[in-house]
Amino acid sequence: MLSIQMAVIVLYFALTVIVGLLSARKSKTADAFHGEQLGLFAIVCASTGEWLGGTATTGVAEYGFLYGLSGAWYTIANGIGVMFLALCFAKIYRSLNSVTVPGIIEHYFGHHARTVSSLLLTLVMLAVGLSQMIAAGKLGQSLLGLDFTVTCIVFAAIFIVYTLAGGMNAVASTSKVHLFAMYGGMIFAVIIALTKIGGWTGLSSGIASVEKSSGGNYMSMLSIGFPKISSWLIASLLGACTAQAGIQPVLASKDIPTARKACILTAFVAAPFGFLTAILGMVAKVMSHQGTLLNTAGELVTDGKSALSALMMNLNPIVGGLILAAILAAILSTVSPIILASGTMITKDLYQGVIRPTATDAEVLRVARWTTALSGVVCCIGAIALVNASAVLDIVYSAYSLRGATFVIVILGMFWKRATEKGACISMICTGLVAVGWVVAKLSTGSYPIAPWFTETYAAVIVAFVTMVVASMLCGDTVRCHEQK
Repeated sequence: MLSIQMAVIVLYFALTVIVGLLSARKSKTADAFHGEQLGLFAIVCASTGEWLGGTATTGVAEYGFLYGLSGAWYTIANGIGVMFLALCFAKIYRSLNSVTVPGIIEHYFGHHARTVSSLLLTLVMLAVGLSQMIAAGKLGQSLLGLDFTVTCIVFAAIFIVYTLAGGMNAVASTSKVHLFAMYGGMIFAVIIALTKIGGWTGLSSGIASVEKSSGGNYMSMLSIGFPKISSWLIASLLGACTAQAGIQPVLASKDIPTARKACILTAFVAAPFGFLTAILGMVAKVMSHQGTLLNTAGELVTDGKSALSALMMNLNPIVGGLILAAILAAILSTVSPIILASGTMITKDLYQGVIRPTATDAEVLRVARWTTALSGVVCCIGAIALVNASAVLDIVYSAYSLRGATFVIVILGMFWKRATEKGACISMICTGLVAVGWVVAKLSTGSYPIAPWFTETYAAVIVAFVTMVVASMLCGDTVRCHEQK
């Protein structure tokens, strides 16, 4: 069984590398490597990778196992966030002719704010990439029986090789393959999984039996709870506008209309995906309730974290291999643009912006490749080192909330005349400390400060707003950068 699944995965990875390497001929300059003149379909595919990763697959399947259809709110929230970007900010962002979010921040605040935001957002990107690597490693470990470390190293080598070869062109080209694999694989998975329990009728009756014995409302879109839904919505609405990996293809679009259209299409592509993986989690729940969801050791699976992997192991090996390829496609489609985004910010905002402003195109391209490769290595090593350090991982995950908080600062820079560069820098530093500290407090006491529902997302957003206003009013430097130009 495993050998057949492994063969399917190897073939898929080989296809991905070939497609990535073929795009190298289009990335001979630094601008081409970071992205330029991208068309509509390329942007949609490259951007979607940011929103449909490990959480959208194994994570939402776990939510489906525990709560039902409402687990799909994760990707719905992402879609709403990208639509918000499309309607309100895509035109503004693209018109600034910057390939990085920190470059946009510089327009409103100044050079120092660009440097601080670049450091902060690079750490966020690496944290997201690290978490995706852990998801991929655990998947290979649980399903294919591979060593976690070996799995991470192999996966890292694959996406580093093809990303270095073609940069944004490689990300766009391979993301086209990944997108078809993700949606095709998941639709196929839902059809096959439903046949095992008697179709949609069997799912409905099975869920009714689950609800009767253990409670819950698996067909409700609110069963996961308002605090979770609202937290996802806030994080997505704000984070979509500062997520470098998702925005970089948009900033590299051939023109403003293409940028906006691409964001709208990306929203419609990302939003429905969670329903597919949530349904797979629900099928796994029904099978677990019926006593037929078994792991490789023949033991009944009763926890949501193992639901999707156990479900695949109960399918035909070829089918399971195809579905596993779809899940890995989702993860790869996220990690590749993340390491490119990290390398781009380090290169454009720090190296070219601070260290060597007069660097030639050849020098910038060389540094871009080195920093992109280094970002991939950091994600790989971090995943291997932290996979069992749950407390440290919780702190790493707090980085997600920083994207949304950073956008609060950007909004104030756009529309509040008294916003200053010093205020922005102080606010970003304070927000980072609070986001991490909030999670540390939860780990120490068992609950968040203030209230159980008051997560680090709420804390980071509020602190970003308050510190930005207070620091800007107390500090001098009242003339904003874009007013000086």
